[in-house]
Amino acid sequence: MKFGICNEIFQGWKIEDTFAYAAKAGYDAVEIAPFTLANYVTEISAPERTRIKDAAARAGIAISGIHWVLVKAEGMYLTNPDAAVRTKTARYFCDLVDCCADFGGRIIVVGSPKQRNVMPGVTFDQAWTWATDVFRDAVKRAEDRGVTICFEPLAPAETNFINTAADGIKFIQQLNSPNFKVILDVKAMSSEAKPVPQIIRESKGHFGYFHANDVNMKGPGFGDVDFKPIAAALKEVGYEGYVSVEVFDFTEGPEVIATKSIEYLKRVFA
Repeated sequence: MKFGICNEIFQGWKIEDTFAYAAKAGYDAVEIAPFTLANYVTEISAPERTRIKDAAARAGIAISGIHWVLVKAEGMYLTNPDAAVRTKTARYFCDLVDCCADFGGRIIVVGSPKQRNVMPGVTFDQAWTWATDVFRDAVKRAEDRGVTICFEPLAPAETNFINTAADGIKFIQQLNSPNFKVILDVKAMSSEAKPVPQIIRESKGHFGYFHANDVNMKGPGFGDVDFKPIAAALKEVGYEGYVSVEVFDFTEGPEVIATKSIEYLKRVFA
């Protein structure tokens, strides 16, 4: 199994130092949150994208892709009743595909609960149709550039739009593309009635990325979630992508989070 870690854990660190530490800790890849570099990916120049890609290569680590893609990108909304807002958002997803590919990344994780919530006066069916249309051009661009867009089912506490892996799969299947999949996230899956290993098995072939975390917002091994059956299920379905550490509580600091998380993951995946 290949392991990754999200760069926002390393708050205030230079991206080169993040790559170096992650590689030293034993990770195979770093997942980049664009807001740690700029408000909009369109503000990251071509030379800067190349510099970041080369810095990762020098550190001996891959860039798996990007996530938290609409944080700080003001004005984007997947299900907004205003067609102009949705058009702007659709165009920005094409920009995100290009940025990810320029970094050498292959995955875009789309969570963004605040930018997809169904607004008052909008029906769920309207939101579903609008959000689907937002992704059409970006998925085509992703096919051209070798990137996979992964839509993330999230807990009801975070969003009222697509809360289960099953609904996420129905959503992505509409565009019938190998470059449009879901991402499975342990914290998010833990909000479902089904056990996490069952969700993994039922999602076989439909997910292109995996986030490892605990319901307590910390890293794998920092809470009560047992990753052994999760690891077994991932192996059973033949998942060959990254298992990437994503946390929301940075209390322990980046070094402890990074080191203890991968020690735990390597132990349970052994």
